[in-house]
Amino acid sequence: MKRSINSLLGYTIKGTDGEIGTVEEFYFDDRTSTIRYMVVKTGGWFSEKKVLISPEAFQKPEWESKTFSVNLTQEKIKNSPDIDTDKPVSRQQEELIRGYYVWSGYYGPGMYGYWGLGMWGYPLINVSASDKEMQHVEATEQVDDNPHLRSTHEVTGYDIHATDGDIGEVEDFLIDDATWKIDFMVIDTGHWFPGKKVLISPDWIKKIDWKTGAIIIDNTMDHVKNSPEYDVSKHLNTEYEANLQNYYGRFITHK
Repeated sequence: MKRSINSLLGYTIKGTDGEIGTVEEFYFDDRTSTIRYMVVKTGGWFSEKKVLISPEAFQKPEWESKTFSVNLTQEKIKNSPDIDTDKPVSRQQEELIRGYYVWSGYYGPGMYGYWGLGMWGYPLINVSASDKEMQHVEATEQVDDNPHLRSTHEVTGYDIHATDGDIGEVEDFLIDDATWKIDFMVIDTGHWFPGKKVLISPDWIKKIDWKTGAIIIDNTMDHVKNSPEYDVSKHLNTEYEANLQNYYGRFITHK
């Protein structure tokens, strides 16, 4: 099922021995559009801090009670490496975190999704020697900042540019709750087409200027204006998604 990132903010994180904190935001990989970490603000059971938790630690979520259970103890979280979430997370910091929790890593799309550990406890993917070598190269290609790790909070508000003008800004993200891949961005077109919200797939993006906060799509303002309207109060159904894909498929040439 598709879930709104904004709807997940504030969810309670529950460890194996009690409550840990609440979800503040998410980090995603801009190459795969897949969530890598949630940023969790810890509760009052020890000095307040923010920690990164990978979907690899998730147990089956409790959607009704808005709770994510994780296979971590309070003590494990308490002693986790300190991360300043107000600054870019470096490769070294990320490797430190993954080493501390013994998380296997994100291997790219495979039979169990985008993670070494399939969601909700499926087996590990078998990774070839060449894949492991590629992971090592990717992990060491940048020593300082990780340019591919982006904050959903930061990207919210980015301007959307069509081929002939501005059309709106990013308001939210819709993820697949089985793979944690971002399937769509919710675009608020309020200043341009009052009251209308539309969806844009990351696959339809031509370019993102991370310095200026601009997302460029290979499409016109009219194409976006006339696209199927998205109702944020309803779950995204397969019929709407098919109509959306068919609509944009007639115009978009960039992949």
